Amino acid sequence: MSLLFKSRTSQASNTETSMMLSWYFIVLNIIRQGIHSLGEMWRTTIASMMTIAVLGVSLTLPATLYLVVKNVQQVSSGFENASEISLFVKKELSDKETKILVKRLKLYPEISNVIYISNDVALEEFKQVSGFGQALDYLDSNPLPSVISVTPTNRYSKPEAARALLTKLENEREIEFGKLDIEWLERLNALLSLLRESVITIAFLLLTSVILIIGNTIRLSIMDKKEEIQVMKLVGATNHFIQTPFLWTGIWYGVIGGFFAFICIEIMMWWLGSAVAEVTGVYQTEFILQGLSFFEFMNLILLAVLLGLFGSYLSVKRYIREIEPDKI
Repeated sequence: MSLLFKSRTSQASNTETSMMLSWYFIVLNIIRQGIHSLGEMWRTTIASMMTIAVLGVSLTLPATLYLVVKNVQQVSSGFENASEISLFVKKELSDKETKILVKRLKLYPEISNVIYISNDVALEEFKQVSGFGQALDYLDSNPLPSVISVTPTNRYSKPEAARALLTKLENEREIEFGKLDIEWLERLNALLSLLRESVITIAFLLLTSVILIIGNTIRLSIMDKKEEIQVMKLVGATNHFIQTPFLWTGIWYGVIGGFFAFICIEIMMWWLGSAVAEVTGVYQTEFILQGLSFFEFMNLILLAVLLGLFGSYLSVKRYIREIEPDKI
């Protein structure tokens, strides 16, 4: 029994070893074909670089538009909860009555902060900002009303909830009317939504063209090596074995094209950085353009590789299958 057991153990061990060696040679052959395909690209440098440039430029445009949306969202993110409500107090209301109203508003659970700006303070601020200080001194009375600035809580800072709160506050008898300065933010978000849809549409069209260009490039390469493929099939090479170098070519196109697109994007962001700095300097603010993060960069490379692989796969599955030895 022990000899039989040892024999079975030896057979199992030999089977595992042969499987490991089989996988080892498969992986080694795939890597060898990848290096060989890179060498083939090097031998056709001009044609390969043109294809890579087309792929890189096609990826650069949607990626740049994506960064534009990303940076605009960065600007608008600070105003997501900018739903301040301005309440204009009735002119006949005394200062004491207005302060009582302010105390009552602070008790609202929907309100986080209340600021009272009297008409005298509002007039002084208007003199400083408008530059008409001396002209305003000739006014017989102060035409500006007192204003109460109300900041809703986070729960009531969204557009619909803020509008409901505005309606509730306007029902107070001391309030003339109220104003919610959030319409501009909704317009900005609508424009951002339109821009995002445009980015998706443009990206889809450009990436489709990339697949077609790479597929056509691989097709021309297959046709150029038609006789070589026929000879390989004569000596027993499978379609899978013949297809692998062409698939590797598509992958290399994607990798190098992705890096090319990344370099173009960084150059464009550097070029636009000075222009943005001038604009922000006029408004006395500081804003730094955000480029691609490491995660976004990896996604760009992965997308480029998938496009190259898919484009080459479409060609090799169709054209290599059609090439047969009996057609020599």
